[in-house]
Amino acid sequence: MTDQTRNPSATDGAALLDEVEAFHRRFNVFPTEHAYTAVALWDAHAHLIDALDGTARIAFLSPEPGSGKSRALEIIETLTPRAATTVNASANALFRLVAADAGTPTLLFDEIDTVFGPKAGGNEEVRGFLNSGYRRGAKSLRCVGEGSDQKAGWFDSFCAVAMAGLGSLPDTILTRSVIIRMRKKAPNEKCEPYRRRVHEKQGHVLRDRLAEWTATIHDQIADAWPEMPEGVSDRPADVWEPLLAVADAAGGHWPERARAACTALIKAASQGDEASLGVRLLTDLRDKVFCGSDRMPTAAILEVLLRLDDAPWADLSDDGQSVKPLTARGLSKLLSQYVRPDNSPIKPRGIRVGSGTPKGYYAEDLGDAWNRYCPPHPEKSATSATSATSQVNGGESVAEDPSESRHMFAETDTPHLRIVI
Repeated sequence: MTDQTRNPSATDGAALLDEVEAFHRRFNVFPTEHAYTAVALWDAHAHLIDALDGTARIAFLSPEPGSGKSRALEIIETLTPRAATTVNASANALFRLVAADAGTPTLLFDEIDTVFGPKAGGNEEVRGFLNSGYRRGAKSLRCVGEGSDQKAGWFDSFCAVAMAGLGSLPDTILTRSVIIRMRKKAPNEKCEPYRRRVHEKQGHVLRDRLAEWTATIHDQIADAWPEMPEGVSDRPADVWEPLLAVADAAGGHWPERARAACTALIKAASQGDEASLGVRLLTDLRDKVFCGSDRMPTAAILEVLLRLDDAPWADLSDDGQSVKPLTARGLSKLLSQYVRPDNSPIKPRGIRVGSGTPKGYYAEDLGDAWNRYCPPHPEKSATSATSATSQVNGGESVAEDPSESRHMFAETDTPHLRIVI
């Protein structure tokens, strides 16, 4: 018995998703084939929001304007239920939109960089809306009423959200999103001009067909536990679960394509996003500064960090207007966010160096944070073993063996200390 005989709607769903993808291809030039897969599945999942425990945000981001981000939202708008496009909105307006009697909207947020960009201010309430609304049951407490007649009321924030903007987004939103990094079309990349008065109707036809098909798989999606690709867990799994459930329900080539897209886009997102400043610091300390040493004076740490190429430590932003190099105080402040194995904050301690005891840090204090927050340690090589720190006293190397030189590094008088990268 064929798949079509067992489950006719699965074949119908696969063919319909093919049409949705083809509609996007007419007007959108996405950076990878996996992006077309993800966007088509996202369109369908928006019709199933009432059956899902979680929803994937999708973010179209680019470094420059004119990369097709807004056009991607325009096409999504024609294909999703109760689509509402906004460039800027208050958190209160968003909560009330989600709670409206018309039904759960699909929120399309264009120019999201005007909300979260470097000149946009905090917008913490909007960020809270976007952070909380990826899961069912998320609510926020607001005052409702007129004048002095105010009462507390709970408002839902659970809805499908697509965003487009320049640059990046706060980490808390990026990690809850499928990220499509858009780029300008190359001369050989062509797509059809979008004319709303003509093509919107065509998109609405597909939207209505998606609504009909997803109604037939509503219960299947509600009970689905899709198998994740190897290595996909935690928050990335939460993001992709509804899209994989749709792909499994569609059948055909979609389950395989969806999992390939899942793996590829998660990998691309992890490579393209900057780690938090704290994680970057921990990683640089492990891989570029300590490199097996058991302790390092603060002065030596800063000297290495400030001379690293392609690192932020020499020109950290200060209140968004000026830059300054990392200082001992800044180093202490960043590291104090993390804890030692005994659960106390990481703090500088005295280190015996010759006749003095300058402040510094011990690898044993950092080890737990390294294990928990840093990416896997890069493969060790002769180059990395000898390039991070070596002690030079009076112009002559004290030891040829890297481990020996690191051990003796801590015993050298600070006036004679020199770091060579």
